[in-house]
Amino acid sequence: MVQLIEKNYFQLFTLPEDFCTKTETLGQKYRDLQASNHPDRYAQGSEQEKLAAVQLASYINDAYSTLKSPLKRAAYLLQLKGINTEQVSQHELGMDLLMEQMQLRETLEDFAVAESSLGPLDGLRDNVRAKLSGKEQVFGARFEQEEFSQAKACFHEMQFLHKLLSEINTLEERILDY
Repeated sequence: MVQLIEKNYFQLFTLPEDFCTKTETLGQKYRDLQASNHPDRYAQGSEQEKLAAVQLASYINDAYSTLKSPLKRAAYLLQLKGINTEQVSQHELGMDLLMEQMQLRETLEDFAVAESSLGPLDGLRDNVRAKLSGKEQVFGARFEQEEFSQAKACFHEMQFLHKLLSEINTLEERILDY
């Protein structure tokens, strides 16, 4: 059990360290790992074995959650390469991204003031999802080509788009009065 916790998440799931992880494969490997390492299998073991089983189950769950999410997976891949995703300068982001952020936020604020129609909000959501999908593809290519500074910049763009999607969903709930 201890050997499994010493592996990185990709090694744990016997997956290549790349961004293009197949979620179906990940899901099957997760179920297999959970079944073979479930804490109930160690119910008759020592307290140390029980604790180790619970820790391993938690590690497997954390690994699955990280690898399942494209944004978390991107951050984890960069972390494995020794790249700190927490620190970012405006220079790294570039003026184009900052301008695009401002435009999209202004559009969202306009919808928030109007609070009337979901149609335009759905259009904005579709636009942001399309941009996010494109950025995920670019991240995968940059990471594969070991262009880590460009991959990091792309990761930060993905972060922004994820946050914007969350804000769109929050606004939609407010409009629908959830």
